Amino acid sequence: MSTEHTVQSITPAVLHRLVQEGRAPRVLDVRTPGEFRTAHIPGSYNVPLHTLREHRAELRSHLDEEVVLVCRSGQRARQAEQALAEAGLPNLRVLEGGMNAWEAASAPVKRGPARWDMERQVRLVAGSVVLATGLVGLLVPGVHLIGTAIGAGLTYAALSNSCAMGVLLSKLPYNRGPRTDVRTVIAELRSAS
Repeated sequence: MSTEHTVQSITPAVLHRLVQEGRAPRVLDVRTPGEFRTAHIPGSYNVPLHTLREHRAELRSHLDEEVVLVCRSGQRARQAEQALAEAGLPNLRVLEGGMNAWEAASAPVKRGPARWDMERQVRLVAGSVVLATGLVGLLVPGVHLIGTAIGAGLTYAALSNSCAMGVLLSKLPYNRGPRTDVRTVIAELRSAS
């Protein structure tokens, strides 16, 4: 007998229809504040994954109806779903394909200042380091090994589905939006009830 947890999902088309009909579930966007500020589903609440994990018990008491979890592609939303399910919250679904799929479906998006997404930033930094160390390595023996280390890190990132460089880049002021305070989110959830 398997005890594997099955994640329930919802398509962008179904969620969009529910929103249009005035039957929208609570939508929690678990991306960083910077990502959320750049583009998000109108009416959604920003609760970054690390904040959600840390305050899931507090959030649980304010999320008694259906909840849809959103991130860029679905990975962080699945992690958030598991954390909330472990806290005992029922009626959780993950938006299939995340914001990528939502935007591809031409569903409404509230936009803020444009910003490169994290994946693009990681490609720029990693590529620049590899290119620079490769060129400098022509003159200074051994410098090319820095590029090799970056390649090893990217390989590990793909295999582990984590990215240390992305975590570091997310800490830069460019990538941080307004800080998400769980008390503010809970107050917004209460007022929308």
